[in-house]
Amino acid sequence: MQTVVVDLDTGDIAAKRAHLERHLGAPTMVVESGGVTTEGQRKCHVWWALTEPAEGDDIARVCRLRGDIAAKVGGDMHFRSAHQPIRVAGSVYYKNSLKTQVRIVELNAAHERDLAEFIEAVTDMPPAAGVSLQPEFSHPDKPAMDDVLVTPVREGGTDAWTRFEGASAAIGHFIRMVHEGRMSVDEGWQGICGYNAAMLRPSWSEERLKTESDRLWARHVEKNGPPLMRLETRVSGPVEMPAFTLGALLDDQSPMPEDIIAPRVLTPGGLLVLGGAPKVGKSDLLISWLVHMAAGVPFLGFTPPRPLRIFYLQAEIQYHYLRERLKQIALPPEVIAGARDTFVATPKLKMLLDNEGSVRVARAVQTAFPDAPMDILCVDPIRNLFDGGPDGGGENDNTAMMFFLKERVEVLRDHIDPDCGVILIHHTKKLSKQQVKDDPFLALSGASALRGFYTSGLILHRPDEDASERKLEIELRNGPALPAKLIDKVGGQWVELNPMNERLVRQDVGAKHDAERDRKRDVILGLLFEEAAAGRLYTTMQFCFAPKISFEQQWR
Repeated sequence: MQTVVVDLDTGDIAAKRAHLERHLGAPTMVVESGGVTTEGQRKCHVWWALTEPAEGDDIARVCRLRGDIAAKVGGDMHFRSAHQPIRVAGSVYYKNSLKTQVRIVELNAAHERDLAEFIEAVTDMPPAAGVSLQPEFSHPDKPAMDDVLVTPVREGGTDAWTRFEGASAAIGHFIRMVHEGRMSVDEGWQGICGYNAAMLRPSWSEERLKTESDRLWARHVEKNGPPLMRLETRVSGPVEMPAFTLGALLDDQSPMPEDIIAPRVLTPGGLLVLGGAPKVGKSDLLISWLVHMAAGVPFLGFTPPRPLRIFYLQAEIQYHYLRERLKQIALPPEVIAGARDTFVATPKLKMLLDNEGSVRVARAVQTAFPDAPMDILCVDPIRNLFDGGPDGGGENDNTAMMFFLKERVEVLRDHIDPDCGVILIHHTKKLSKQQVKDDPFLALSGASALRGFYTSGLILHRPDEDASERKLEIELRNGPALPAKLIDKVGGQWVELNPMNERLVRQDVGAKHDAERDRKRDVILGLLFEEAAAGRLYTTMQFCFAPKISFEQQWR
């Protein structure tokens, strides 16, 4: 780029030129572009030649300089772009049936400016009278996008803007919507085609429309970076609804799909919800479970067919505390070795699983597992990532919950892999012991829609708050009922306890008797320790004497 230019096409052109010459010196050339302002002044381009052509990084400096000059004098801000076209002296301006030659009105061929010195001069130049330096300075004559999208434009330049200007503005609008993830690619293209058919008179050909759209898309991506593409709301399916006769179902002898986690705890395309009260050990149990599944090792009777690829999307534990917790969990060395590359976890996320969040998750999953489909996506917890849709409903709203499950979780799963399993972690509300005993799954927080939607449900709770044992209740849709599991941490690892040791009747009375036995034992041991500390020794037979005889009497 050998020059710097500003396009003066509105307001008091003469005053703006005088302001520029006062602070930047005489220009190399002034070209009247052929147009006339509403005040009757001729629009013009003011040029400064550079002592050396700008190359490499200096091109970006020239573009910023063009934008700064335009902003300070109320010029055309489009010239911040190196691609902005401009009329050449000697060409013909033709608009509104007016033909005018574009001509040079001032030429100082010897005037050249050093780029660095010129940047300093522009930096020191104050704004022209009446010009406000807002961050998003825009052309005052530029129509609002709402007007562009509903205003017909005819060929021949007979309207306020040309077909090219209208089409470029409309295409740019839909490109931004797609790039920001507010529209899908198909929706954006439909919007562009709709504008073309309804507002351009006559319409552009589809080939020209696509060429211009591709050009503007490439420029937009170059300027603004990779797009945040919107996930389609639903994966397109067959036109006809599948239906099968009784005979067809009975005659089908094909093997059943392999469980992701057996027995039928998580099936292909299934949704498992694990609920539990805060601090019950839900996250500790979950991480241990997922790591075992990633290593292909059974855990508490749950069996994977092979090492599973697991993406743990969690929004509770920050990075450093997540790695600390993983190190604190006692996992066998062979399990850690088997899951080093197949278990992928995020640090605490500050986002919603809305359209933008879903796109980010889909990208992260594809980056984590580029060569093979993922087996399990785990979201922990629902509450921190919940998006209730356009109405903004919460977890207790059935409509909002169904929106989250269908339009967020299911769409994300379909985009990643329709056959992968999803595990959602949820909090439970407080219920009485009798209510938990009658139906533990009523404890799941939020709308009842959640329970009707999942294929498997697990509830982790403490039957006795004073005991360390937990009970894992299991509810399956795709398989036979599984008995509840009594589990606990022994030696830092989760183990399943023998349910035969669990007291089934008169639990409160039995617990009191256990406590009394423990108290008596502690008293006896305390006496023995005291006697031993005093140097006195007793044989087993001495404890058979009458209890009224003191230890001292027995010793003597």
